[in-house]
Amino acid sequence: METHKPETMKRGEFLRSLGLSTSTLMAFYCIGTTMTACGSSSDNDPTPDPGTGTGTNGISGTTTGSAINFTVDLTKATGLAAAGGFQVIGDTIVAHTASGSYVALSKTCTHEGTTIGFRPAQNDFRCPNHGSEFSTTGAVEEGPATTALKAYKTALSTDGNTLTVTA
Repeated sequence: METHKPETMKRGEFLRSLGLSTSTLMAFYCIGTTMTACGSSSDNDPTPDPGTGTGTNGISGTTTGSAINFTVDLTKATGLAAAGGFQVIGDTIVAHTASGSYVALSKTCTHEGTTIGFRPAQNDFRCPNHGSEFSTTGAVEEGPATTALKAYKTALSTDGNTLTVTA
């Protein structure tokens, strides 16, 4: 009995075998296609890591995992400029409260893991899935969640332009 390993072909090789030009290939890569399932698990396509680094959004540092430690350039993070604004950053949700202070909590509802949102009028956080509500300290105000959200330390720079969030 003879066995053979099936041949695999990368997406670009397949498209070139169809006689497509370089510009057509670039259009496929830039626009994207439904052909993403054609690749094998050994493809070395890069995967972006939103958890670290510095981007044009003014956020730098570690935003995911157990070692949260990042800074936010408030001159670039427009969602946090005014009181009532909030932004989900990695594993956290950062809000500019009605009192003008900043709070950072785990973004994940402790009931079933849905991403929470900030409600400026109520100055609290709410899970859109089952309605759990949390205070700005992360304490449960309304169930079904029974466990508080993890709160992170926030420090505003003296000039008010940089917010640091740490575990």
